[in-house]
Amino acid sequence: MSVPARASEIESRALYLRRPRELVLTRVRVPAPAPGQVRVRLEGCGVCASNLPVWEGRPWFDYPLEAGAPGHEGWGTVEALGEGVSNVALGDRVAFLSTHAYAEHDLAAHETLVKLTAKLDGKPFPGEPLACVVNIFRRSEIAPGQTVAIVGVGFIGAALTALAVRAGARVIAFSRRPFALEMAERMGASAVIRTQDPARALQQAQPLIGEARCERVIEASGHQESLDLATELAGERARLIIAGYHQDGTRRVNLREWNWRGLDVVNAHERGPYEYLRGMQEAADLVTRGELHPWMLFTHRFALEEAQGAFTMLARRPPGFMKALISCV
Repeated sequence: MSVPARASEIESRALYLRRPRELVLTRVRVPAPAPGQVRVRLEGCGVCASNLPVWEGRPWFDYPLEAGAPGHEGWGTVEALGEGVSNVALGDRVAFLSTHAYAEHDLAAHETLVKLTAKLDGKPFPGEPLACVVNIFRRSEIAPGQTVAIVGVGFIGAALTALAVRAGARVIAFSRRPFALEMAERMGASAVIRTQDPARALQQAQPLIGEARCERVIEASGHQESLDLATELAGERARLIIAGYHQDGTRRVNLREWNWRGLDVVNAHERGPYEYLRGMQEAADLVTRGELHPWMLFTHRFALEEAQGAFTMLARRPPGFMKALISCV
């Protein structure tokens, strides 16, 4: 059995958020992996909507960020192994957990890796957001025959639509953007409703949900008005799942309605690495078996040198946009 040669430090390129809206490409030194680590040659990294506030410059962030941050949706090929790593081999394609993946290379602990099968060769696989989709779906406990409302159709909401339909539910999708609603229909939604006027959206939903309303409501937008609409759509003893990232502070809730209807309210954001890894592995299995097809949701790709454009597009969300990937090769 041959032993890989000891890796050495290398020079690499990484994105560097020097100040709000100022992304620059810089050269960094990437050390050899420490014991228990691997060095990954990144193929790409997804651009998460949660990265937008840090790019825009909200007051709760400090600048500059470390090189490669806040990229956390990376995948690539194992290039170097640290001592004691046995769960992956050189050349394996992996998705992994990291916060510095806007770069050509990244280091990751061996226990944060998910190996990608040969059926995924040549295909992008931002594992972290796909893990989020699977974890939210699990926490939602969707069953056949249920009526499910998904309020907010970005990448997460669209992928959840596909999983809920596959589970035998009737899905009604809500979004401000016409293109997002088109995507929800392609993912199998039975009905789609625009939410520019939330009161009108609720009125349009009434014939579809009846007096019983929805057994499951997934709020996937992260805004006050989407949380309000989600509350109104939930029926008695329904489960209201908060999947939107409400990172800008406090929210107002209609606790009287929550109490009166006996809602189960679930914050579906996981924080434990084990839960992320389990979700990532389940997502890889679903995609490998052909039970989830995320490819049409990756609508735009940018080189590292073009990353500023990826964030600008995420902020504007023009027609045709769902999720951007940054290519690191």
